[in-house]
Amino acid sequence: MKFMFPEKFRLVSLVAILAVIFTVSFDSTAQTRKPADKKAAAKKAADNKKATAKAKDAKKDKRKEKEQAKNSKNSRAKDDKAKRVADAKAKDAKTKKADKRSTESKKESAERRRKEEERRQAALAEQRRREQARREAIARQQAYIRGLRTETETNIANDRIDGEDLAIRNAAINALGGNAGSVVVMEAQTGKVLTIVNQNWAVRSTIRPCSTIKLVTAAAGLNEGVISKENGSVRNASTRRNLDDALAFSDNPYFQRAGASIGNQKLVEYGRQLGLGAPTGINLEGEAPGRLPYNNNNARIYSHGDDTEVSTLQLAVMAAALTNGGNRVLPRVPRNTVEKANFQTFYKAKVELPQQNVRRVIPGMMGAAAYGTARRNMDQNLGVAGKTGSCIDKGSWVGLFTSVAPIEQPKYAIAVITRGPNARGRVAAAVAAKIYSALSPQIVRTDRNLAQTEFHIQPKTAITAASTVAAANEDDDDEADDADLAKGDIADANGNRNDGRNVIVVPNAPRTEKKLVQKTGSSQPTFPPVVITYSKDGKTTTIINDQQNKKRERLAKPQ
Repeated sequence: MKFMFPEKFRLVSLVAILAVIFTVSFDSTAQTRKPADKKAAAKKAADNKKATAKAKDAKKDKRKEKEQAKNSKNSRAKDDKAKRVADAKAKDAKTKKADKRSTESKKESAERRRKEEERRQAALAEQRRREQARREAIARQQAYIRGLRTETETNIANDRIDGEDLAIRNAAINALGGNAGSVVVMEAQTGKVLTIVNQNWAVRSTIRPCSTIKLVTAAAGLNEGVISKENGSVRNASTRRNLDDALAFSDNPYFQRAGASIGNQKLVEYGRQLGLGAPTGINLEGEAPGRLPYNNNNARIYSHGDDTEVSTLQLAVMAAALTNGGNRVLPRVPRNTVEKANFQTFYKAKVELPQQNVRRVIPGMMGAAAYGTARRNMDQNLGVAGKTGSCIDKGSWVGLFTSVAPIEQPKYAIAVITRGPNARGRVAAAVAAKIYSALSPQIVRTDRNLAQTEFHIQPKTAITAASTVAAANEDDDDEADDADLAKGDIADANGNRNDGRNVIVVPNAPRTEKKLVQKTGSSQPTFPPVVITYSKDGKTTTIINDQQNKKRERLAKPQ
């Protein structure tokens, strides 16, 4: 059989047989299982349908997710792009803003530098202006000083010196040195003038007396009972010093309070009695009378000499009158040998005040030379008594000192007035001290004279370091006051200094103004009125008086 059919045919036959067997078997199985298979098939079909739908949905969802992812990606890309664009714009705006701010900052810096440079230039210009003003002020001051010194030297060279003591004159000129000023040296009890250095200033010119007026205020206050003779206090007023120390230290509030109680009219009268406000009567031509403060109740007239003018010669006469028993001598220069040999003393007036009142000012004058404002370079063995003064007048500082020596029996009266930026009372006192030193061989102080004097040179208050400093600066009170004339140097009720430095002003007494000239209806002018006319072209001017006008009017009338 094996040989009857080929191998290929045998395989096909086998496959066909198996297929028939399988088909028959399958059909029988299918017939058996047909109802169940239908249900299963239906279920399967439903499941397949559901699966297919689910697959479709899943596929759709997946596709949707992909689209959403794609859209999201596109959206993110778009957002990223928009963000990049926005960031770029913001960066550009920030850059522009920074550039603008930088530009503005540069402009502000440039403007600030410009303003700083302007301020610096303005400050430099102001500094240069001030420096120039300072140099000009120094130049003016130096020119003014040179002018004063030149005037002093010229006046001294032109002084009439016949009859003077040339040795004393040379001593006075040397003592004056480079200071612009004048000096008077005379015998206190006789009025014999030994020398007058710079006679134009000492005799023919007057100046503000400054604090030397306090001698007049003191004498007036003692005589009027305003100042106590016992303890030197001002009645009904609180002061920090007594009379002696007030004179020694030139205490402005003390004399302002005392003067306010005395009054202007009485002060003027006492000043007249002591030789102020009138010529001394010296035998030199052109003497100036000076001036007294009529109808002026400002408190400074009692302490600073406001509205008052004196000459150097008047100061010497006043100091002599206060210390030689109230005798106001007539100063004279002996012009020849006969007058020198037979010099006679003349008294122009007697100070009509009790001697105890007049001489009560002497201890204060002694204190000024011993421990007060005039103590510098002063020989304490010579018995000098005096009063200093410092103030501003005639465009410059003025320093004054009037004095006598020896105090127990005055022989010499010396008055010094200096002018210039450095002129002060202590400077004038130093000039007088040099003259007294030159005259010291002629100043004899005997034990008998010293025993007879009732005055003491010792200060009434203890000298301490603080009081020494106060004494050193006390004369500067006048300087501070004159630097600001709207301020005074007033003490309060307890005697303390008032930093406000207000001026005490006493109300003016009522007075009736009198006309110097009474005009009547028939009064005619001394000179005819003058009319000045100008032409329209402004080139010619015609001056016509009233008489010419009347003549023209008569000529113009028809005949």
